[in-house]
Amino acid sequence: MSTPSAGATARHPRLAELALALGGFGIGTSEFVIMGLLERVAGDLQVAAADVGYAISSYALGVVVGAPLISALAARVPRRTLLIVLMLVFAVGNVASAMATSFWPFVGLRFLAGLPHGAYFGVAALVAAAAVPIEQRAQAVSRVMLGLTTAILVGAPLATWAGQWLGWQSAFLGVGAIALTTAALIRLWVPSQAPDPHASPKRELTALAKQRVLFTLGVASIGFGGMFAVFSYVVPTLSAQAGMREAIGPWVLTIFGVGTIVGNLVGARLADKHLLKAIPRILVWCLVVQAGFFFAANHLIAGLLFVGLVGTSMALGPALQTRLMDVAGDAQTMAASMNHAAFNCANALGAWLAAVVIKGGAPWSSSGLVGAVLALGGLAMFFTGRYLERREIRAAAA
Repeated sequence: MSTPSAGATARHPRLAELALALGGFGIGTSEFVIMGLLERVAGDLQVAAADVGYAISSYALGVVVGAPLISALAARVPRRTLLIVLMLVFAVGNVASAMATSFWPFVGLRFLAGLPHGAYFGVAALVAAAAVPIEQRAQAVSRVMLGLTTAILVGAPLATWAGQWLGWQSAFLGVGAIALTTAALIRLWVPSQAPDPHASPKRELTALAKQRVLFTLGVASIGFGGMFAVFSYVVPTLSAQAGMREAIGPWVLTIFGVGTIVGNLVGARLADKHLLKAIPRILVWCLVVQAGFFFAANHLIAGLLFVGLVGTSMALGPALQTRLMDVAGDAQTMAASMNHAAFNCANALGAWLAAVVIKGGAPWSSSGLVGAVLALGGLAMFFTGRYLERREIRAAAA
């Protein structure tokens, strides 16, 4: 595949990465802020707080649907143009969400806001990776993903605070403003790239038929689920088992956010040194820290420490994104976009399995054991894929 190099025309590569990361910051804030505004949204739209979960699921569904659909239909659109359009759609989805006056239209608009998510991160990762030497690709991807991890640390808490004081609508209006700013900065700082004349929806869809792509997405869908299994129930876990006071709750998100930033940066360096060793090592680390949370959750200080350690599971993100670039062949956009759809599947899988175990009578901290099992599943998926890959290479050589 002939891919234009962003680096050839980017006068300020770091500013281009900053623009791309700002879009990730807006997306991350939009995705996570609703969890802190459940009761506000429920009160204004006259539904039970639990029903707002439909809006969260609707957003995740938008990510899963939008990633392959947009990647296929926009195969011949220049990447900078596509990024701008995606940010504009994202802005419309969030501003319209803020203007919703009843619940089910709000749920539908959250689906609309989720559609650009996977495609944006996938295309942004490709643009960032093309602007640096090949041995620094994962670090370039991690700098773009810093927008997402910073949203967990800063964006979602600030938007939650604004939503509590000014109304939940202000949080989504703020995200819309970030999206519009991102679109303008991408136009200014991200270099234009000529579209690949051979690109087509059919070619992008071939990614979904590649064995190595599917196994990598499987690692993301399963192995990454453990982080979400723990994070989804971390506040009630520490409240019930460690006696954590309600006032400490916001700090849990901060500690987790610091962990995701550290994991994102360290994981990228490991991936650039030796990608195929980094992925299983990170999964083993995820297994250890998530299992450790099960034992640490009975003590507040230890529990908070392990919240941060569980957050470092984000190290898997840039490693898997880089692996997909290596195995996708000509279907780069589809594979890169599907990585974030897989992460959302991991979110749903981890939270659901942990809920099943807890409702079955296990302690809240058993979410950590669920996470460990999912990390083990990710390892099994990785090594199975590698075995089949080696067998295929030997057969081709023979």
